[in-house]
Amino acid sequence: MIAVGIAGAAGYTAGELIRVLTRHPNVELRYLQSESHRGQRVDNVHDDLVTDLRFSDIDLERVDALFLCGGHGYATRFFEERNVPERARVIDLGNDFRLGNAGGFVYGLPELNREAIRQARRVANPGCFAAAIELALLPLAAAGKGDKEFSVFGVTGSTGAGRQPAAETHFSYRVQNLSNYKVFAHQHLAEVRETLQRAGANAPDVAFVPTRGAHARGIIVNAVFRDETPSLQELYREFYRAHPFAVVRDAPLHLKQVVNTNYCFLRVQQREGKTLVTAVLDNLLKGASGQAIQNMNLMFGLEETTGLLLKASYF
Repeated sequence: MIAVGIAGAAGYTAGELIRVLTRHPNVELRYLQSESHRGQRVDNVHDDLVTDLRFSDIDLERVDALFLCGGHGYATRFFEERNVPERARVIDLGNDFRLGNAGGFVYGLPELNREAIRQARRVANPGCFAAAIELALLPLAAAGKGDKEFSVFGVTGSTGAGRQPAAETHFSYRVQNLSNYKVFAHQHLAEVRETLQRAGANAPDVAFVPTRGAHARGIIVNAVFRDETPSLQELYREFYRAHPFAVVRDAPLHLKQVVNTNYCFLRVQQREGKTLVTAVLDNLLKGASGQAIQNMNLMFGLEETTGLLLKASYF
C-alpha cells in the first residue's frame, strides 16, 4: 500500500483527493494536515465525506506520497520549513514549480510527459485552465503546427477560485452572470506556452480570454485558429489513442459529460479554413486532484487509471 499524506488538506482540491483516494485500492490515507483545523474531524470541513479521519500533522518519514494542496507559494514554504525525505514522492498542486523544471520538478501532464513522470520524485501538477488549453493544442504542437495565432475562450466554475470567499465567488455575483477576468494575462499562460514549446511548437501565440461561469465546477475551452489541413480530427484521435483520459469525440460537447470524472473530452470542427478545438474537463479532477492521482499512479508503477474510473452524472 502507498502511505499518503496531504498537506493543506482543508481546501476544495484536497477534498477531492480525499474523496477519490479513500476508494483507491492501493492507498492508505495516513495524514491530513491543516494548520487551521488540527484535531478536528475531516468530515466537519468536508461534509460530503463519510470518514473518521482527523486533521493532524504529517510524519514525513512515514509517507510514500505527499500531496501539497495549500495554494500558490505554499510548496516553497513547506520545503523551506521542513526536511522532506528524498524517498517521499511529492506532487504539488500549486504553481511554485511548474516552469522550467524548477526544483527538479517534472511537469505533470501525462499526455506529454508520461515517461518522465514514471521516473520522477517530484511532480508539478498543471493548472486547471492550463490543462484544458494544453490538451486542446498539444497534438498541433507535436505535429509542427503550433506556430499559429490561437484565440482561446474559456469558462470556468466558481470552485476554480478556491474555498476562500471573494467578491467574485459569492453566489449572488456568480448566479445568472458571466464576467471576464485577467484578459490576455492569466497566470496559466506561461506554462501553456512552455508546454507547447516542449511539444514542438516554436513560438505559439495564445490570446486567452478567461470567463467566470455561473456554475460550480467544470471548464470549457474553445480554441480558434486558421488551418486548412483536412481531417485534423484524425490527427487528434491518433495522438490521444494511447492516453486513456483524453477522448476525442464527434458529437457536441458539454460540461455534464465530464464533471465528476478525470476525462477531458475534445472535439475538432473545421469550415472554410477555420478550425475550432473544444475541450471540456472538471477543474477539480482532470484539472487538479484527479490528474494528481493519475501522476501518483505513474510514479508508483500502477496502471494509470487505477482508482480514477469515475462516472459523470447528468443530474
